[in-house]
Amino acid sequence: MWKNLGERTVYSNPWLRVNLADVELPDGRHLDHYLIRQRPVALATAVNARGEVLLLWRHRFITDSWGWEIAAGVVEDGESLEAAAAREMLEETGWRPAGALRHLLTVEPSNGLSDARHHVYWSEGAEYMGHPEDDFESSRREWVPLKDVPELVAAGQVRAANTAAALMLLHVMHH
Repeated sequence: MWKNLGERTVYSNPWLRVNLADVELPDGRHLDHYLIRQRPVALATAVNARGEVLLLWRHRFITDSWGWEIAAGVVEDGESLEAAAAREMLEETGWRPAGALRHLLTVEPSNGLSDARHHVYWSEGAEYMGHPEDDFESSRREWVPLKDVPELVAAGQVRAANTAAALMLLHVMHH
């Protein structure tokens, strides 16, 4: 088992810390290992009575790619995961979850480099509240048929691992 014998921060900002860890390998050797410490992320979507899921079509400049994603954001200090998920869904889509959000899954998108945990929630239905406050997050917001999810993932139209995992699970649950 790898053992973290201690780490020091080499860079920090409000969203992440880059640390350098002294790691002991099972054979006793040591290595320096960089890691990223991040705040939790909450995601939320809804599935409507027609079997469609609420998604964002957005561009990610880092990878220069377009794809479908679930509304997501960092959990603020003192905020519950569920409250953060509902807030992000409303801010990014203009839709508010109908009733209580349900936890779908938690994923670690890059656990060889980061301690990030993404907590995905969903609701049965949503209520349209108006144009999204954070409309710059996506070029459009649409209800996409869950039956199309496997093909969208296979075609590379769902690139974010957290969204792909969540959509595949919702697809299985609703078919």
